[in-house]
Amino acid sequence: MASLAETEIITRFQKYLQIDTVQPNPDYIAAADFIISEAKSISLESQSIEFVQGKPIVLLKWIGSDPLLPAILLNSHVDVVPFEEDKWDHPPLGAEIDEDGKIYARGTQDMKSVGMQYLEAIRKLRASGFKPLRSVYVSFVPDEEIGGIDGVGKFVESDIFKSLNISIVLDEGLPSPTESYRVFNGERIPWSLQIKAVGQPGHGSKLYDDSAMENLTKSIESIMRFRASQFDQLKHKECLKGEGDVISVNMVFLKAGTPTPDDGFVMNLQPSEAEAGFDIRVPPAADPEALERRLVGEWAPPARNMSLKLWRGDQELARKQFVTATNDSNPWWGLLENAVKEAGGNTSKPEIFPASTDSRYFRKAGLLAIGFSPISNTPSLLHDHNEYLSQSEYLKGINMYVSILKAYTSYALPE
Repeated sequence: MASLAETEIITRFQKYLQIDTVQPNPDYIAAADFIISEAKSISLESQSIEFVQGKPIVLLKWIGSDPLLPAILLNSHVDVVPFEEDKWDHPPLGAEIDEDGKIYARGTQDMKSVGMQYLEAIRKLRASGFKPLRSVYVSFVPDEEIGGIDGVGKFVESDIFKSLNISIVLDEGLPSPTESYRVFNGERIPWSLQIKAVGQPGHGSKLYDDSAMENLTKSIESIMRFRASQFDQLKHKECLKGEGDVISVNMVFLKAGTPTPDDGFVMNLQPSEAEAGFDIRVPPAADPEALERRLVGEWAPPARNMSLKLWRGDQELARKQFVTATNDSNPWWGLLENAVKEAGGNTSKPEIFPASTDSRYFRKAGLLAIGFSPISNTPSLLHDHNEYLSQSEYLKGINMYVSILKAYTSYALPE
């Protein structure tokens, strides 16, 4: 049975989950008001910064006894992805708890849990009388789920951020299905590819050479062969590759044909145009120039009446990927591993995050950044139906951050 203190901790988490911060219309103002209120309850300094109107970054500060030492930044994003409510067993914004103690809501894993765990860990440390040597900043940012350009992207370029003197950033990771916590020191960069084929339109009975659909189909087949070759590397244990080490390619839309008023398609007409879209994730070890050559030479060759549009967001991030060191040159890595052990857990070997997080902006700015969500023994349900986090895992994760913050804020050796 949960203690009164644990019940209050879970209730605060539920309140945050119940705030509608679903893209594309997140209620950032309500979330900011809630976060600032919680910060005041534990005597943290707070400010709300808007680089883009209506998209506040809430920045909290726990002042260290030696403010000249570089500070620690705990980052989390406020927004969450949409959901199909009829596919959920519990209301996606209800934060309901089932008989097994699982809390169901969008954001339980990605990543409202982490943001609240930061605050609960600081609450515990303050209540115990702990005094940090280094200052701690906690940032709650917008728009991570849509690229982070108006959130951390603008934050790291600002004079406000540069004045914080940050040494290490902790950001989100992924749940682990095992006892070990997953930790991330780099990530794949997203590319969005659209390919278009054109060809002779005509009667559905004619066998044209180089029709739009034929040309698009050839491209899709080529892309799927490449996808299979990457997927095969994950199947063979001797390759020792994780999901974040290969190039992922997934088709996300297919558009062709002539529609009819009843939402059908004209079946005896070959279309003159056909398009497909792909989500591509490129790991740090990949050669982006070689991949670009493959796009033009194999996947959308002009000789086959093909064209392409490629979006890669930040061009520097697309061509030069930044990875945080995990050797003796980075003392924060060892401090985190030891702190997790002291709290009764353990970490797996460092991984490349398979998707993208705000950490890429911090790394680009020259900072060390580690992805870590203290969720073990839990299936990863980010962006999935019935996203949940058990009360026990949530509470255990708070203790992990208590241990990490003790270690990080007490570290005083030269950098």
